[in-house]
Amino acid sequence: MTAMTDLSITVAGASGRMGHMLIEAIMASEDCRLTGALCLQTSASLGQDAAAYLGQASGVQVVSDLHAGLKPSGFLIDFTRPEGTLAHLKVCRELGVKAVIGTTGFSEAQKAEIADIAQDIAIVMAPNMSVGVNVTLKLLQMAAQAMATGYDIEIIEAHHRHKVDAPSGTALKMGEVIAEAIGRDFKECAVYERYGHTGERDPSTIGFSTIRGGDIVGDHTVLFAGIGERIEVTHKSSSRSTYAQGSLRAVRYLAGQQRGLFDMFDVLNLR
Repeated sequence: MTAMTDLSITVAGASGRMGHMLIEAIMASEDCRLTGALCLQTSASLGQDAAAYLGQASGVQVVSDLHAGLKPSGFLIDFTRPEGTLAHLKVCRELGVKAVIGTTGFSEAQKAEIADIAQDIAIVMAPNMSVGVNVTLKLLQMAAQAMATGYDIEIIEAHHRHKVDAPSGTALKMGEVIAEAIGRDFKECAVYERYGHTGERDPSTIGFSTIRGGDIVGDHTVLFAGIGERIEVTHKSSSRSTYAQGSLRAVRYLAGQQRGLFDMFDVLNLR
């Protein structure tokens, strides 16, 4: 197992909101070191110290060259876009760098490509790295099993105006966990749009509602609506720091893995 002092990390999207939060968390950590910072060639941060925005010196320069950014590190943390993440993972595979993937919006073909890469390196991939969200997923699994019949299931999510995919990866994961728990095919039962004369609600469906606005970090509510009662399971994020701390827990977990595709249930021992 890799020694705790060897948790050398490259952050992808180093000049973005999440990248800044990750760098700050790594700099404050006792067992992790920032050894690489990646951004696009068009970024204004290119060539600067990765922690300059904090008024600190990390000694790590923000670069766009993937090999240069990944070679000093044992781990990559990536919250970017699907195409970028896949490009990063191909270089990780080549260099033997383990990866924590918080990117969402992957197609089925892209997910299959990641699974193939995980035959050679260890990867933790989860649509939400928050410890609280993943505990919520476990609670939803239990609730769904108890309320498989007689309850309509709706998932409502809200995010900031800059989010480009909908529903959120976390909302989709909630739907997948619930569908699996009650023995439904998620692709068959998910309903993403309602408009006009829709007819009565099909009780076998799982509905999604999406809100985008302002600076909402991430709110998710699952509604189990029965006759005479309803249960709401809600998780609200007030800071991206929860995603950063969860990502560092994932890095620590990967230190003990050689290869394979894992998620936060593995990291948090929620299986």
